[in-house]
Amino acid sequence: MESPSTAPATVPACFHHKGSGQAAVKLGGRFVYLGAFGSEEAQVRYRRVVAEWQASGGSGGLPVVQVKHVIAGYWKHAEIYYRKNGKPTSELSVLKLAMRYLAQLYGDLPAAEFGPLKLKACREEMIGAGLARTTINGYVSRIRQAFRWAVENELLPAPVHQALQAVPGLKRGRTLAREPEPVRPVDGADMEAVMPFVARQVAAMIRLQWLTGMRPQEVVQMRMVDIDRGGRVWIYRPKDHKVEHHDMDRVIPLGPLAQEVLGAFLTLDPTAALFSPKAAEKERRAAMRAARKTKLWPSHSNRARKARRGSKVQGLRDCYDTNSYRRAIARGCETAGIASWSPNQLRHSAATRIRKEMGIEVAQAVLGHRQLETTQVYAEVNLQRAVDAMERLG
Repeated sequence: MESPSTAPATVPACFHHKGSGQAAVKLGGRFVYLGAFGSEEAQVRYRRVVAEWQASGGSGGLPVVQVKHVIAGYWKHAEIYYRKNGKPTSELSVLKLAMRYLAQLYGDLPAAEFGPLKLKACREEMIGAGLARTTINGYVSRIRQAFRWAVENELLPAPVHQALQAVPGLKRGRTLAREPEPVRPVDGADMEAVMPFVARQVAAMIRLQWLTGMRPQEVVQMRMVDIDRGGRVWIYRPKDHKVEHHDMDRVIPLGPLAQEVLGAFLTLDPTAALFSPKAAEKERRAAMRAARKTKLWPSHSNRARKARRGSKVQGLRDCYDTNSYRRAIARGCETAGIASWSPNQLRHSAATRIRKEMGIEVAQAVLGHRQLETTQVYAEVNLQRAVDAMERLG
């Protein structure tokens, strides 16, 4: 029996793999792709991988790239790529959910054997889990991205990713996957019903979104330093926004009504967040103390002072994030006894109103969309205008 340190008697030849157009060599029962056939790069890599194979005695010293290796490598890439201003984006959370299905079904499979049927099997697993059609299409797209990254880094041959492109996205009405519930605008009455049951900071953010159509992450981070108050209409430029990685500027005009909302939050520190959960909690406690009907004894004051040192107020942030803002609205809806709605629905409301009054091009500019199709998704079709037209013309 040949020892691992003994070189094999014959050296496998390099050949032209017609399916991929690459040079290849078969080592240890698997194909190793070397690059463009006839290129100097392919020759150099051929000599290197054969030398490594010979050094292992032809005993399969080259590791087989498994699906779990593709997932791990792509995850390391994603942790660096999907960051904004030093912080991870929400894409990482979505990516983790998508990779979970791939890892559970095919983690130990050689990645080169992962083809369209196996991708469709992952998709069927997602359908069985009750995921919405659009969510499934997004997850499948991310799985393809992982294999594209593996091809880019020469872990896999190009045909592996090319074959996965043959799997189309699920079409509405032609799949067993459930359809997602459409995001509807918030009714004005529902918005007003919540106002008495949320902090004034949250109420101001709700009002600003309703008026301007800005995104939740844009309203929670507002600072005076980012607002140009030199004209009749103020101009707000968020320091962080969704499309900044496309080298696009985000400009949000603030008219008289929005200015009136902001007037109560002008701060001496222009770099501080205008809407602070810590300030909201302090105001809530002050209101509770003012509403006391019994006398506050010195012992009560002492206990309150000690409690404040380790209180929830100290642990609160100086700025809302989108999650805390959404939870505050949800609690307000529950207290008001109405169906819950989200901050994103306020953006839909503004889009619908602006499109109705000023047209879709104006709505596109106000909402900061790159394409009109995106604005059409946000702005509900105004059925009443069609009804009015047919009443006169049809």
